Amino acid sequence: MLRLLKLLAALAGRSFHSRRDLLLENLALRQQLAVLKERHPQPRFAVSDKLFWVMLRRFWPGWKRALVLVQPETVVGWHRAGFKLYWTWLSRKRARPGRRPTGKELRELIFRMVAENPTWGAPRIHGELKMLGFDLSERTVLRWMRKAPRSPEPAKRWMAFLNNHREAIAAMDFFTVPTLTFGVLHCFFVIAHDRRRILHSNVTRHPTSAWVAQQLREAFPGNATPGYLIFDRATNFNEEIVSMVKSFGIMPKRTSFRSPWQNGVAERFVGNCRRDLLDHVIVLNERHLKRLMTEYVRYYHDDRTHLGLDKETPAGRAAAGLSSGGKVIAMPRLGGLHHRYDLAA
Repeated sequence: MLRLLKLLAALAGRSFHSRRDLLLENLALRQQLAVLKERHPQPRFAVSDKLFWVMLRRFWPGWKRALVLVQPETVVGWHRAGFKLYWTWLSRKRARPGRRPTGKELRELIFRMVAENPTWGAPRIHGELKMLGFDLSERTVLRWMRKAPRSPEPAKRWMAFLNNHREAIAAMDFFTVPTLTFGVLHCFFVIAHDRRRILHSNVTRHPTSAWVAQQLREAFPGNATPGYLIFDRATNFNEEIVSMVKSFGIMPKRTSFRSPWQNGVAERFVGNCRRDLLDHVIVLNERHLKRLMTEYVRYYHDDRTHLGLDKETPAGRAAAGLSSGGKVIAMPRLGGLHHRYDLAA
């Protein structure tokens, strides 16, 4: 009796369906029946079967009522997998995003123009390439110019100059030191190339050109002047400083842009000072930093051995002759950060 009532209810429901819904439901049931007949006892949906249900889901809202063999979530998964394959195919066909790559021959041509015309900038090289029919932007030319291999000849000539005139060369530079309460302090120094001696050093909060001029007067009193003075292109080393250096009878030598290696002796002193001292202390104020730098310069001259001086000191520390049974004593320097070792008297 209950089964009869269910059949009557289903018949009544179907009577209110449109002819289109009945046809689609009939088609869905027939498709599943065909799968059962061909794949018995383990029915599997082929690609064409999955595509049928994906399309039926899109065009018929009542597709779930006719689905028997799989869950509705499975059909949704087929739909998503189809979209994934579709967009993968589209991405493969689309053009590559971003700027057009620069060919190897064009890069080598830019490098050649840079090497053959050292005074040319990006606009000149871009103009020549444009005349040759190459279609690229000036910004791209500039980007590849920065990657051009540099000729080693200028560096070799500069190193030969430093080696041949080191007795007559000095260098000056600044480096910054953060403090606990007074912000950043600027440490100025002048170093001689021959024995790596610090000719002068001082500390300030305001490194103006007038202050630098006074430091140079103190660094080169009387006739004790080198033949050349190397310095970078900092704003406080302006034309006023250049004129003053020339008035001392010193030939000024500015380093090139972004070339700290050309002032390597000064840069090496800055690195040594940081590693030996400043990385291990907290600078309180300007007076504290002056005291630390005075002690470090003394240690740097008298005690610290240098590889560039065949492991001697700038001040010419005498080597002690080791005698049998001699006792070696340690003398602390820079508050115990470093030590000097000598034989006991």
